[in-house]
Amino acid sequence: MILDSSSKRRRVTNINSMEAEEAKAKLTAAKEKFGREIRVFETAASSSSQNVESNTEEPDDLYEFTAEDYYRIMNTKKEDKFLKTRKIREAEQAARRSRITKAVIRVRFPDNTTLEATFHPSETIQSLVDLLMKVVARPELSFHIYTTPPKKLIKDMTQDFYSAGFAPGAIVYFSYDIPKGDDTTDVKSGPFLHDEIMSLKGQELVKEHAEPVQTAPEPIHEAPPPVVQEKKPAEKKSVKPKWLKM
Repeated sequence: MILDSSSKRRRVTNINSMEAEEAKAKLTAAKEKFGREIRVFETAASSSSQNVESNTEEPDDLYEFTAEDYYRIMNTKKEDKFLKTRKIREAEQAARRSRITKAVIRVRFPDNTTLEATFHPSETIQSLVDLLMKVVARPELSFHIYTTPPKKLIKDMTQDFYSAGFAPGAIVYFSYDIPKGDDTTDVKSGPFLHDEIMSLKGQELVKEHAEPVQTAPEPIHEAPPPVVQEKKPAEKKSVKPKWLKM
């Protein structure tokens, strides 16, 4: 049996639409269960090898505070103090905050897996910890989250995402609290998310775009060329010379 190109295209389209529907169903079910949008994908090893910490604690001096970081902070402070009263600063901050409607937080795990979840900027960091307790493979183990560089443990769980500087988005890192000397190779290697969440890996919502409606082109009526009237040469009046007398 020989399939023509049109039937092959229809078959590929049907497969893609089925995969899209399946991905949509999984992501929708996860949103209903956890109360927020969740995505799972793999981070490129080249981008994460410098930032993702193994479960072995690194020394604090590993992350250096650069001159660029210093000047950026100083410039921010100068801008805040430049001829601005307290009311003006509060009004500007309220205006900036009102424009941010969500905080997209990405949690990176040591096995290069990234969990992305959407929160409201007014939610506290504790809501992120609560979500991690539901999705990690070993919830019975204590863990911590931190930002880098420089390495900074996140300790104040009552702070909201906007005040913490995590809105409209931020990347935090996950690590189990493993005592030194314990043989926990399986914990260090992962997987760090349980099977239900790992099944969302690589699933994307494909937005359906309406096909443009092709309308018949309107007939173009060509205007007739303008009629150019030829100018007739002016008739010369015969002028009799003065010396000719009748």
